[in-house]
Amino acid sequence: MKVGIVDYRMGNLASVSKALEAAGAEPHVSDRPDELSATELLVLPGVGNFAAGMANLTNLDLAGYTVDWAAAGKPLLGICMGMQLFFEESDEGAAKGLGILAGRVEKFDDRLKVPHMGWNTVRPVGDSPIFEDFDGRHFYFVHSYYCRPAGEYTGTQTGYGIDFCSAIHAGNVVGVQFHPEKSSDDGLELLRRMLKELAP
Repeated sequence: MKVGIVDYRMGNLASVSKALEAAGAEPHVSDRPDELSATELLVLPGVGNFAAGMANLTNLDLAGYTVDWAAAGKPLLGICMGMQLFFEESDEGAAKGLGILAGRVEKFDDRLKVPHMGWNTVRPVGDSPIFEDFDGRHFYFVHSYYCRPAGEYTGTQTGYGIDFCSAIHAGNVVGVQFHPEKSSDDGLELLRRMLKELAP
């Protein structure tokens, strides 16, 4: 599968690309819609500030492109902040997101140590075939904010002070709060599952 990785200057592009290649994909990193349109799956990675990420996507004419891609029913994957950008708004800079999914991004309680960083497990919820075999598996997290979906598309939950949404699956749109590209064998297995299930 040809996979387009959106380069909006906020992602760990090399490690995401290498992991997808190891999972059997043909990754292409680009900030040009015409090049991304030649791929079958669009990946929105992301590390950093939500508001800055939205500004970069908008300035590169990639925000509307990503929304249109999802609206056309094409497979879309968000990783870490990439998943957060799918939602309508965030506490981080009071920024508006892409609005692909209903819900918002909130900060962890100040009584918790943030960022939530390191290995943690996931618990599948709902009936997504992508996550059904990953109960109790360990994935690598680095984040201070978490998604609160307003619809029934939570794919996994993870405990950190609360049970927060650590993955989503809404038709052609999938997102993970953790970093599968940094999660060893379980991360690669999950990427392989995603490529299989999201194949057009």
